[in-house]
Amino acid sequence: MRIQLGVHLGERFTLSETWAAAELAEEHGFDSVWVAEGRLTRDAVSLMAILAEKTRTVRIGSGVVNNKTRNAALMAVTFKTLDELAPGRVICGLGAWWEPLASRVGTPLAKPVTAMREYVEVLQRFFANEEVTFDGQFVQMDGVRFDRMYAENVAVDIPVYAGAVGPRMLELAGEVMDGVYLDFLLPVSYLEGASAAMSKGLAKRSDGVTSLDVTQAIVVAVDDQDPAAAVDECRAFLTLYLMQQPHIAEHCGVEPELVTRLQEVAGWPARPEDVKRAMRLVPDEAVHRVAAAGSTAGAAAKLEEYHAAGVRVPVLNPLGPTKMATIDTLGRYFR
Repeated sequence: MRIQLGVHLGERFTLSETWAAAELAEEHGFDSVWVAEGRLTRDAVSLMAILAEKTRTVRIGSGVVNNKTRNAALMAVTFKTLDELAPGRVICGLGAWWEPLASRVGTPLAKPVTAMREYVEVLQRFFANEEVTFDGQFVQMDGVRFDRMYAENVAVDIPVYAGAVGPRMLELAGEVMDGVYLDFLLPVSYLEGASAAMSKGLAKRSDGVTSLDVTQAIVVAVDDQDPAAAVDECRAFLTLYLMQQPHIAEHCGVEPELVTRLQEVAGWPARPEDVKRAMRLVPDEAVHRVAAAGSTAGAAAKLEEYHAAGVRVPVLNPLGPTKMATIDTLGRYFR
């Protein structure tokens, strides 16, 4: 089966690069573009709205927005509005955010799986154009629904994907959601346990759904003239995340001792010069385990590994000065 690609439009893209990357995605027949919203850089919704106007065929996903900072009713009407702009092309990707940022802005994580279950149930009931009353631990609604004053009061077909990493959230995705948008820096070997967790959730369903759409952001950098430089771009990215989100070490196969050594080099937030010093400690093997980096052929082979392991859409998260060329090169390769 032909691999369909996506592209993750993160903070490392300027606005002009964001629009250009979306144009490339459509030119090469990509499945989807995903707009990141994690750090306090840009919000996802504004960019998704503009992308909805600038594109015609590619799907547009939030990759991901958190369920802490937008009321579920507001989230529902926001995505209903996006669906008006790009009918049938919008994906609501939700995540539980991450620490320490969640606590630093006054919304610390608590029972993230329970909170997500409540939030998704309410969101899906809004999308079904129901009147919603809900009294949960984290979400409360009292007889509310889409308002017909300015827009037609109808159900909308907006799939909900989980930005999940841990087995309990993956199981919840299998139980109540339409797909998953798996995080970057997770190795191919991770997918075996992830698939088992999703299958456990799918077994609980009574709506006839038997599978989830599996997408995954994958760190990529391609430079056929200097493959080592491409590997270094991914090494720096991995180093930063190991220092600032050390929980990923467990999933990407990095020993805790290396994380400790990296954190000794840099604090929060890490400065570019700190990352440059620390990345020397990260071996090539660790980079190649979680990134598609180096030559075009090498990066493509890694993407094919992820696809063979169950990822329908490998979503390119391109890094470095060659990131636009990486999208174009891999788009042509798989076209």
